Amino acid sequence: MLSMKDIIRDGHPTLRQIAAKVSMPPSEEDRQILKEMLEYVRNSQNPELASKYGLRPGIGLAAPQINVLKRMIAVHVTDNNELYSYALFNPKIVSHSVQHAYLAAGEGCLSVDEPIPGFVPRYAKVTVKGTDLDGKEVKLRLKGLPAIVFQHEIDHLNGIMFYDHINNQNPFQPIENAVAIER
Repeated sequence: MLSMKDIIRDGHPTLRQIAAKVSMPPSEEDRQILKEMLEYVRNSQNPELASKYGLRPGIGLAAPQINVLKRMIAVHVTDNNELYSYALFNPKIVSHSVQHAYLAAGEGCLSVDEPIPGFVPRYAKVTVKGTDLDGKEVKLRLKGLPAIVFQHEIDHLNGIMFYDHINNQNPFQPIENAVAIER
């Protein structure tokens, strides 16, 4: 079972590298790693389990964050009472909206211990394709919070941190034609 000690921190060189594509069908080892990533985000949201195992709550996790340079992400997030719980190999954004969105409270990251204030511009809607744990091709049309979470995790696969998107001169500069998402 993954714990906070398995999650590498900001400044670790792996977080800035581009992850390798996972060959299909995935190896049993890759399937096990991805299962454990999903289990971590699920368990981290359960206060009892989070306390018992010392898990920091998270809604997404990318393999590079556990020092595995492979294109794998796990997301477990609820939005408007709908659960988005996915573990994907080789996820990619295949289309996106022109309109942008951002989390009004800013973004956080399990690999970043201190809060980094500022708006992170993202696409308001994205379509993501990937392969699930059963080897099935998945196509997700996402908007709002789930769209932001998937973009954040896919960024990790490309060595991009959320704060790379923040305007350094004016972190809270309004983002033109963007939707603010409250969480």
